[in-house]
Amino acid sequence: MATEKALALVIRQVDFSETSRVVTFFTREFGKVGALAKGGRRLKGPFAGALDLLSVCRIVLIRKSSDSLDLLTEAELVKGFKPDAVRPGHAPARSAGAPPRNSLQVLYAGYYVAELLLELTEDDDPHPLLFDAAVDCLGDLESSDDIALVLRRFELLLLRDTGHMPNFEACAACGAAVGDESALWFSAASGGLVCRACAPAARGTVRLTAGAVKAIELLAEPGGVQWKRLRLAAGMQCELAAVTRGAILRLVGRELRTAQFLRDSP
Repeated sequence: MATEKALALVIRQVDFSETSRVVTFFTREFGKVGALAKGGRRLKGPFAGALDLLSVCRIVLIRKSSDSLDLLTEAELVKGFKPDAVRPGHAPARSAGAPPRNSLQVLYAGYYVAELLLELTEDDDPHPLLFDAAVDCLGDLESSDDIALVLRRFELLLLRDTGHMPNFEACAACGAAVGDESALWFSAASGGLVCRACAPAARGTVRLTAGAVKAIELLAEPGGVQWKRLRLAAGMQCELAAVTRGAILRLVGRELRTAQFLRDSP
């Protein structure tokens, strides 16, 4: 049994016994892993403060060669998630039509990020760039007033990094060039944009403006901060949400539970 170190994001906790719990981490080095944290439920236990949901921590695991859980031996908190945090002197930017910021909505957005990682990544399949994107996303949620824009970017980066990015280069049905038309169609069932000829036969089409497609391309670009300058009207925010949630629904087969929380939060 090997001992391994990793930088990890806590994405789920399940009580295992009166004193222990099973923790699911999304780690930079190994991807998604589950570990038994003995004493993890104790307020003054060996992992006090380090295993809160959405915390970033440095961990030490005893990796098991069988299908049994890894054993967590050490956890040191690097950064906790603070939904009510606003940086001193920071005036968050908002897109037109973006709802006022509130900490409950930020908390639900963080839970949504965790559920995305749980549902759309495989065990022991490392995605270091996606790990960095998740940590950046949580930091942006703490400081930005445009929660929807931050989530759309993370959804698109996740789809790209896991190989599920919809096709925006050509018609996903026939391969024809889509061109710079003022109105375009997106079909999650087809796997991307569909041309005017294929749109009537495609299932679940959503009409998109050319501006929405350009915004998607900018948001899906890894690195950089230009996407933070986007100021999207409410209608375009809805277009982007229809694209990402349609793609995720097609992959998971159901709506994510935390997506409902986000819609219902004040």
